Amino acid sequence: MANRRLTFRLYPTKVQKEKLFLGRKLHQLLYNACVAHRRFEWRKNRSNVDYFTQQNALPGFRQQWSDYQQLNLSSLQATVKRVDLAYNAFFKGIRKRPKFKSIKNYSGWTYPDGRQGFKVQIECSQKYAVNCGWVTLNDLGMRLRMRGRFKYWGKPTTCTIVYRPHQDEWYASFSIKTSEPKRLFGSKSPLDYESMVAFDLGCETALTCYDGYGFDSISNPRFDREFAPKIQQASRQLKRKQRPIKGKQKASSRWKKAKRKISKLKAKQSAVRQDWQHKVTTDIASCYDIVVTEKLNVKGMTRKAKTGKRKKQKAGLNRSVLDVGFGTLNQMALYKILGKGGLHITIDTRRVKPSQRCPSCGTVHKEWAQLSNRYHVCDDCGFEVPRDQGSVMVMWNVAAYRQPGLGTGLVNRRCSSSTDSTRKHTGSMKQLGQVKRSKSQSADFVDGDLETPSVYTAG
Repeated sequence: MANRRLTFRLYPTKVQKEKLFLGRKLHQLLYNACVAHRRFEWRKNRSNVDYFTQQNALPGFRQQWSDYQQLNLSSLQATVKRVDLAYNAFFKGIRKRPKFKSIKNYSGWTYPDGRQGFKVQIECSQKYAVNCGWVTLNDLGMRLRMRGRFKYWGKPTTCTIVYRPHQDEWYASFSIKTSEPKRLFGSKSPLDYESMVAFDLGCETALTCYDGYGFDSISNPRFDREFAPKIQQASRQLKRKQRPIKGKQKASSRWKKAKRKISKLKAKQSAVRQDWQHKVTTDIASCYDIVVTEKLNVKGMTRKAKTGKRKKQKAGLNRSVLDVGFGTLNQMALYKILGKGGLHITIDTRRVKPSQRCPSCGTVHKEWAQLSNRYHVCDDCGFEVPRDQGSVMVMWNVAAYRQPGLGTGLVNRRCSSSTDSTRKHTGSMKQLGQVKRSKSQSADFVDGDLETPSVYTAG
């Protein structure tokens, strides 16, 4: 079974909106209460509070605050688990220390149990591309209309209610269990297939593709040039309005209106970019079975220049990289090629050096690393190629075992396939049952005279 994520837009009535806002506020207060509890125990007693301590305190918390008695217990546990995941990521150095969240920055809540928390009814339509349906939230006692697009459906396991303030819209995001797609090539190697493509990401040309026969380039749509002047004009209008000052004055209605205008412009820019990214990656995944990309550190590439005289040039380069969306394009290509049963290969740029290596002879030229060098001429073999086309040729040759100057296998070249995983995990709701079972098993073997079990499962 494979897990997929599907998102639908909700269409609540005025009365239903009031209930949704109330549920969002209660979950936001619970989140802040859990953060305050952890901070208090650490500052006063120097003790760490785990998830189970706060989970066991929920019954007494619900008795003290009667508003929480109507909410689903599993959804409250998911909010407490959300705090635990944030602190686990902080302890592992993945993110900063969790802070108190205002209602503006709190998106929504989750129902981890599909049997008690929610019910879904889907009405598939062959005439229209948009599918309709209903979702019932048992604790709030309401049935919401929803619409969305999807290619497959399965058993819904979790439901996340999300509110987007800049659009004033509600969404329901479901995690679906579907049957695993059949592998297109099974145990065969990429050498046995011709439908393989490698693409290189850039700022001047968004994507440069190579399938072994020819090149195909996709120009950069440059959404920032279209929306930046509008956002700057709206920002200038915002500065003329009465802004809010904490403890002194409130924001004027015109300031709020100008702020909403900026938020809508940014949301539209993001939606247009995402639509373009979906179209590009869908075309690639539908035409090829194997996709080869390079491993990019987008966070490091878009880091602000601290020293030097070319800070403005670096800021412009960062905007161009973020405007194309290097990381999002790679993620979309990954899950779409896996959805059809294909293979996704990631090239380690530090080991392979596609922008510095000659596709013909494999010689590495360090002077080619300069971004200003857009046309490469190899001094050893005389091969001439543009920079982006040379990089994508090297990546395709590496995946096809045809690149001179490298090892004989993908493992020797430090390439990862779609089955590899390097993500740092901080725990999930599925681990809770395993931890409880492990504690119950370990409790049976506390005494030394008991027999040691042959199999022991730890959480």
